[in-house]
Amino acid sequence: MEREIVIDVNNVTVQFNLASEKIDNIKEYVVKFLKRQLLFQEFYALKNVSMQIRKGEAWGLVGHNGAGKSTLLKLISGILKPYQGTVCVSGSISPLIELGAGFDSDMTARENIYLNGAVLGYPQKLIREKFEEIVDFAELWEFLDVPLKNFSTGMVSRLGFSIATIVKPEILIVDEALSVGDLSFQNKCERRIHALLEHGTTLLYVSHSAKSVMQLCTRAVWLEHGQIQMQGDCAAVCEAYIRSV
Repeated sequence: MEREIVIDVNNVTVQFNLASEKIDNIKEYVVKFLKRQLLFQEFYALKNVSMQIRKGEAWGLVGHNGAGKSTLLKLISGILKPYQGTVCVSGSISPLIELGAGFDSDMTARENIYLNGAVLGYPQKLIREKFEEIVDFAELWEFLDVPLKNFSTGMVSRLGFSIATIVKPEILIVDEALSVGDLSFQNKCERRIHALLEHGTTLLYVSHSAKSVMQLCTRAVWLEHGQIQMQGDCAAVCEAYIRSV
């Protein structure tokens, strides 16, 4: 019996209008806007993309910079809406898409644990119960009362990952979050992801490293210029992508 489909992306297109001329100041921009003299060109971040992900599957997204990987994750997370097509998601999502999203850089790490937990929909009682476990995993006890603006990108990533995975998410979305920080912590994160997968979490994972994708995922999709080049078995997709580089 096949598992239920938890993410259904059907013929999705995302289009942006990009200014096709350089405008040096706000005044000139406003004047041209009011006179309807602004020139735009259409840019397709995604075009006619379709894929289905079943419960408990681990999918990797590969492709060059600007291929549309992060745009696809933002669609699935509900951050963006499609210009055309539909995205249906069944289950709660823990997204690690933009470094620092859901944090306040002027607040301390201690305060941000509660803030980010609230953004993810965790009850305050749960955060209190899991607080020590979050800090232990992130290895940030010495910096608990330091504002996040003084943190390195690796430290912010560690905190975000620790909070997002402290409970078993139904769908975990990770976009390059493991590419910052030291190798030992990356390995620690991968071990936690494997544990989540064993308990039924569905994973969407983006990385510049095809090797990392193959270590974590069983399925993959290869995007270029906003279009799917190949999808299916992870090893086959990643090997085809590597050959194209």
